[in-house]
Amino acid sequence: MIAKHITVALIGSALLATAAVAQTPGSTTNTMSAPAATSSGPGYHGDWRSSKMIGLNVYNDSNEKLGSISDMLLDKSGKINAAVIGVGGFLGVGEHMVAVSFDKLKFVDTPVSSTSASTTKPSGGTASGTTTGSATSTSTTAKTNPWYPDHAVFSATKEQLKSMPEFKYAE
Repeated sequence: MIAKHITVALIGSALLATAAVAQTPGSTTNTMSAPAATSSGPGYHGDWRSSKMIGLNVYNDSNEKLGSISDMLLDKSGKINAAVIGVGGFLGVGEHMVAVSFDKLKFVDTPVSSTSASTTKPSGGTASGTTTGSATSTSTTAKTNPWYPDHAVFSATKEQLKSMPEFKYAE
């Protein structure tokens, strides 16, 4: 399996290097130009790139990170039946893989809101150093890329996902 990934990476690198070498030096200019307008092609506006879906974070309804999408399982017609989610572990070690029905995932374009609390002292301060109030701020940033969602939501806890049967690839 790793050999396949390495082979694909080497072929992709060779293709990119060939394209870079094929460029003529006279075609470059020293002036800054505006980025080219993105073209979504005929009828593909709003579709998501599968390459961007792999690694997409999955959260539960309480905004707790459950894991990330490791793979997507398609039927022979190309319809996505399930997403394989990696739960737990560190850098893939000890990760529990589970397959969940793709229609059970809800995809969200807006980032997960992060809530942070900070304590403030009164302007005069106190000798004991106690705080007299707190402020909570919630921040989100706008998503600018239409080619993939920001994250997925699955209605379960991390413990419930870990208790599901582990997904294994049959070779």
